[in-house]
Amino acid sequence: MTGPDHPGLLPAGLGGDPGDDGPLQPRSVRDWIVDTLCFLFAAAAGSVPFFVNSLDDSFPESPAFNLLLGMLACGAVWFRRRWPVAIALLLILLSVLYPTVAGASFVAMFTVAVHRKIGVALALTLLSIGSSLLEFRINPIDPETPTTYWTAVGFASALTVLAVGYGVAIRARRQLVMSLAERTRRAETEQELRVDQAKLRERERIAREMHDVLAHRLSLLSMHAGALEFRPDAPAEEIAKAAGVIRASAHQSLVDLREVIYVLRDPESIGEPQRPQITLADLPDLVRESEQAGMDVAFVMDVQHVEDAPAGLGRNAYRIVQEGLTNARKHAPQVTVHVQVSGAKAEGLVIEMRNALQGTRPRQAGGAVPGAGAGLAGLTERATLAGGRLEHGRTTAGEFRLWAWLPWPS
Repeated sequence: MTGPDHPGLLPAGLGGDPGDDGPLQPRSVRDWIVDTLCFLFAAAAGSVPFFVNSLDDSFPESPAFNLLLGMLACGAVWFRRRWPVAIALLLILLSVLYPTVAGASFVAMFTVAVHRKIGVALALTLLSIGSSLLEFRINPIDPETPTTYWTAVGFASALTVLAVGYGVAIRARRQLVMSLAERTRRAETEQELRVDQAKLRERERIAREMHDVLAHRLSLLSMHAGALEFRPDAPAEEIAKAAGVIRASAHQSLVDLREVIYVLRDPESIGEPQRPQITLADLPDLVRESEQAGMDVAFVMDVQHVEDAPAGLGRNAYRIVQEGLTNARKHAPQVTVHVQVSGAKAEGLVIEMRNALQGTRPRQAGGAVPGAGAGLAGLTERATLAGGRLEHGRTTAGEFRLWAWLPWPS
């Protein structure tokens, strides 16, 4: 295998993506400086035995050949990252016979420790120490010098261990940097995902709100328009009043629709609502609006301390009653709708709506108001998310019943 175990272990690759296992990164300025220093060290370390041994003609080959081989070994230093093990193995073997290669072999061992696993580095370290034992047997120490055989072997082995140890320390540090970079990248990705999910949940909440609001207002429009169509002889005052309700409902529907389209087009705009929010105290006005559209609503509200109701509780209760009235207008427009709201702190809020299934639906222009059935499903989800529960369906008494309980913390 060529190159380091991980390209990110190169100084030039530490700033890149930790998960990128592509080709080697181009040399950075730092890489060039390090390579130049390694080259100079290899040349200096190899020149010592050359000048010392050339004085007494103790080289196993001609000095010129040893010098050429040492220069080639120093040149191999520039390719040490691409083939670290192969170059280190070759230089270790050559250093047994040619002392001018020894400096380059130390650099190669350092490179193996940086770019290969510790097991490979230890194996080559043992081989390098073994080569030192042979080197000083083949090229004996001058007996006139104070240096002994074991001193020379120990010094060479110490240099090898020092080079490998320093390389292992650098590898550990770079791996730590890569690990921290990966953890940072993962944390940023997870944070972005959480933000996107929060925005999606907020947009879904807005979609549910808009469904409830628009369905309510459009059903009012349909009822008033139908009344105008089938009562062309109604008094002018009633026609003007109905037309005013239609205009107000249409205008408010456009405002609501414009708001949701703006939010859906620009997710960054999601935030706190700009308009005053509905509360539990607005329920009588909601019922009154439906009665003005011609519905027969029997409304009873027995709630203690309405003004203390949390904003979320009031909004959810309002939407449940609103959707219940909308469904009644769609499916049973001529029957009485019974609405009862009761509750208190620590007990919760109970909403019950009932209307008879029997009734003669007036013929309306364009047919009945369509419904996809998504409203009740949205109400069930709304109640569940609020920590409550909602039930709806036919009763044995031949009525449609909508019942909900919402928590009201003390």
